[in-house]
Amino acid sequence: MKIKVKEKQRNSKMCIICGLDNTAGLRASFYSMEDGSVISLFMYREEHQSYPGRVHGGMITAMLDELGVRALWAKAGGEKTYGVTTSLQTKYRKPVPYGTQLLARGVITKESGHFLTAECAIYNLEGALLANAEMKYLKLDLNQISDDANEREEMCYLVEDGITEIEFNA
Repeated sequence: MKIKVKEKQRNSKMCIICGLDNTAGLRASFYSMEDGSVISLFMYREEHQSYPGRVHGGMITAMLDELGVRALWAKAGGEKTYGVTTSLQTKYRKPVPYGTQLLARGVITKESGHFLTAECAIYNLEGALLANAEMKYLKLDLNQISDDANEREEMCYLVEDGITEIEFNA
């Protein structure tokens, strides 16, 4: 199925997943979708490996964790609320390769005043589930998370790429 992109989300400077100035990171792009989910099209590199040909589980979990808060942004319409992870359970279904395009998707499954639950997954482009997770977050303003964070400075990049819909085969 094809899902329409509602808007492209911003990237940060130094985040290991989305930071455009972080040479060790993924520099992943994220899209708020018309159905309220978030989707990322990205590629791990060889420096993200554990064993040859496989991505390190920590990098897989980091991407899934990033998707959870970004799913909130997709649902809410922007970076209005941030959150810190309170629990996360990852299931590794198949080896996740580096050097190949992947698709990740996240959705909010439960939300209350201060908490939210998200389900997120990483797929290959053929639609095979590689890893998934359920995570819970405590919603906080950015200044409650870090005294040094500035929203405008932190999430400062918006690089339009013309993607208007994404095919999701899972």
